[in-house]
Amino acid sequence: MKAKVRWVDEVMFLGESGSGHSVLMEGPESSGGHNIGIRPMEMLLIGVGGCSSYDVVSILKKARQNVTGCVAELQAERADAVPAVFESIHLHFRVTGKDLSEKQVAKAVALSAEKYCSATIMLEKGGVHITHDFEIVEA
Repeated sequence: MKAKVRWVDEVMFLGESGSGHSVLMEGPESSGGHNIGIRPMEMLLIGVGGCSSYDVVSILKKARQNVTGCVAELQAERADAVPAVFESIHLHFRVTGKDLSEKQVAKAVALSAEKYCSATIMLEKGGVHITHDFEIVEA
């Protein structure tokens, strides 16, 4: 996997993935930003949500669950000192579908957390406390 990050201006950077996609990142206005781009730590948090959501949906589909939607809401707490690392992250999955099995959804969330999500597992090994829960919404 490769990526490139290019400084654009002030505290603005353009990230380019090896797969050819780009994202604009920027520091806060207090550091000279213009509130145009996503903050790098926000992007890391979104990456955690994307990695976990991918797993949950994939596992539910393999279990032949009629899943029609999945939203991961993430809440993170950061250290007050520099470096302001993540200390904890909570993921709340809102899984929508028809006749979803609570047991299967619980299993999908647990498998993502314990076995498949590279992002959360890597952060946990670095000392971040990560928790998960879910709710099921009938489609």
